[in-house]
Amino acid sequence: MAAPAFQAALLHPRHWATWLGVASVWLLSWLPVPLQAALGAGLGRAIGRLLRSRRDVVRTNLRIAFPQADAPQIERLTGQHFADLGRGVFETALAWFAPDWRLRHRGEVTGIENLRAAMADGSGVLLLTGHFTTLELGARFLCLAGVRFHAMYRPYNNAVMDFLMHRWREGRSGLPALPRDDLRRLVRALRDGRPIWYAPDQALDRRMSVYAPFFGVPVRTITATARLSQMGRAKVVPYFPERNGRRYRVRILPALEDFPFGDEIVDATRINHVVEQGIALAPTQYFWVHKRYKGLPPDMAAVYGRREA
Repeated sequence: MAAPAFQAALLHPRHWATWLGVASVWLLSWLPVPLQAALGAGLGRAIGRLLRSRRDVVRTNLRIAFPQADAPQIERLTGQHFADLGRGVFETALAWFAPDWRLRHRGEVTGIENLRAAMADGSGVLLLTGHFTTLELGARFLCLAGVRFHAMYRPYNNAVMDFLMHRWREGRSGLPALPRDDLRRLVRALRDGRPIWYAPDQALDRRMSVYAPFFGVPVRTITATARLSQMGRAKVVPYFPERNGRRYRVRILPALEDFPFGDEIVDATRINHVVEQGIALAPTQYFWVHKRYKGLPPDMAAVYGRREA
């Protein structure tokens, strides 16, 4: 299914605020990239100081993930994370709006031969990654490298954003975006030998998750990765974006061997371990503001101060 067609209803006054916001982001995307980086880092650090409860979430996550770090180190990592979050806002604007010529010389994709090898026999591929602040820009560099893939999405309640996100993603990746809840279409795309962008590191449905260790603590982890791989007869190819100074790199790793194993906990544990490896490349660029450790097993104390479902 192609991106939805434009409808006059999208110009209704109730959508004007959204259009104004999109136009503002477009204008910001044309600022010099070094200025965007400086503004984004400053904005992120300021927000991190204002949003104390969210800063506590980041500290808690970092303490769990890096138990060897002392309090001053955790505080430095926390501040850098918010700076990376702020930069990520401007990087998202670049990913959405910048023409190819503005981006091509700013990044590289390594390991693309791993993706080609995985698809050489006609197999579909789950392009597995995590939620990083460079997420959108990393996907854009994949597109610049000639990788065509389906983006997996959740429909937006805002009609304008739903329309625009479809158009942007399809225009860049070359294939229609697929709703993450439409299992039939996802499996069909994989069996047809196509890649699907996929980030399974946030468990949103407790009915389709198991407890598996993430940096040593059992967290809800979705089991859909193994199910999609098995049902779609597809391979899982991890890739991870990272920012190094003013340049970007997207690393594509070899396809996972002997996956799925057939045990939900074993498979979920392996996926979490792969994501951990990606985080190690750029620790503060992971989305630590997300409460990854909520909903722990009943016999464990809540890490964010209270029991959360």
